[in-house]
Amino acid sequence: MSPDPKIMSQQIQQQKQKLRKSADLDSSFIELSRAMKEEVEEIIALAATGSQVIPEVNFNDIQKGEVSSDLTQLVKKRGCAVVRQVFTSERVNEWNVQIVEYIESNQYYDKEIEKRGLDQYFSQLASGRPQIFGLYWSKPQIEARQSEELAAARRWLNRLWDHNQSGKLVFNPDQECSYADRLRRRQPGDSTLGLSPHVDGGSVERWLDEGFHNVYRLVYSGEWQKYDPFAAVHRTETKEIPSPAVCQMFRTFQGWTALTSQGPGEGTLQLIPIARGMAWILLRALQNDVAEDDLCGAKAGRALSILPEYHQLLLKALAPIPKVQPGDTVWWHPDVIHAVENHHQGNDYSNVMYIGAAPDCEKNQIFLPKQAEAFLRGKSCPDFAPEDYEIDFVGRAQLSNLTDLGRLQMGL
Repeated sequence: MSPDPKIMSQQIQQQKQKLRKSADLDSSFIELSRAMKEEVEEIIALAATGSQVIPEVNFNDIQKGEVSSDLTQLVKKRGCAVVRQVFTSERVNEWNVQIVEYIESNQYYDKEIEKRGLDQYFSQLASGRPQIFGLYWSKPQIEARQSEELAAARRWLNRLWDHNQSGKLVFNPDQECSYADRLRRRQPGDSTLGLSPHVDGGSVERWLDEGFHNVYRLVYSGEWQKYDPFAAVHRTETKEIPSPAVCQMFRTFQGWTALTSQGPGEGTLQLIPIARGMAWILLRALQNDVAEDDLCGAKAGRALSILPEYHQLLLKALAPIPKVQPGDTVWWHPDVIHAVENHHQGNDYSNVMYIGAAPDCEKNQIFLPKQAEAFLRGKSCPDFAPEDYEIDFVGRAQLSNLTDLGRLQMGL
């Protein structure tokens, strides 16, 4: 149920007054803006010379434990990475073929027309042949999620975080909880799937919810220099406003696995690779040019929009991911701003499986039983619109298709 707009307006005004009294946030914002400007200019300069903006890590180096400390620190600074060659191209090409067969043999397109309108997350997109598929339980998706390769990649990613609090684990970096997300199959020439810069996993909550307030306590107390985007403490205590496509799990990284070759201009991902950018966004909403009952346009139950009228400083650093090949994976911190190119100008499909990193913790364990029931019945993941395409799909993954690791990750 959506919050009452009048009550929400009052809460925003009260919280703004409270935060402004707690510290000299005007001075903090000026200082932080200088630091952000330096990072933005660094990224612009790298892009202008054709240098690498998004860090790239070879999966083989992760397996051998040979990722350099400099590269590790760069990934933490940028808040994102491309991990190369997690899967062989032969294996991924076969997955891509199987997914097409799964879609076509089960007449997905006909059923999508019947259910159109249930999923409001992409409601702003033009109608037409779907590019995002509400499918969660195809065998390739299950195989990828429970693979030893992704388990190893996600262990490395999880361990970029400070996951201890006074000697107690905030989450277990070495054990993953499976999170069922969807598929993207973007056809050449498509201009319906563009998504403007945004952040998932919480909008107005980042200012109003106590859990989020604790996450960003150093920002709100005027000590932004001490704020660490990779400090896990309190991250698993946040409470998101329920809404379709708002993730109830804690993810150390959002991510996807490339099923086809794709790169700049081919309808794929763009990032603002600044891990500390959220600190600036939080303080930006507390400036005097923003209405007292407004948080730079943030809407409850929706992605957090990053808008030119408020966030132009950061938007200058929007950069496309580099060219990726089948089997490469892309990862970004849950606070990192991302977007999708408006137009797919390439010649081939731009396909991905959305698979993030959701480590074992109490918050994620609470979600698993609901998700497991959906899996067993072929229903949509509980975080998404109840389209339930796969209930009677032939070839849907079953309990027998889960490995021991897959069962553990699913809470089964």
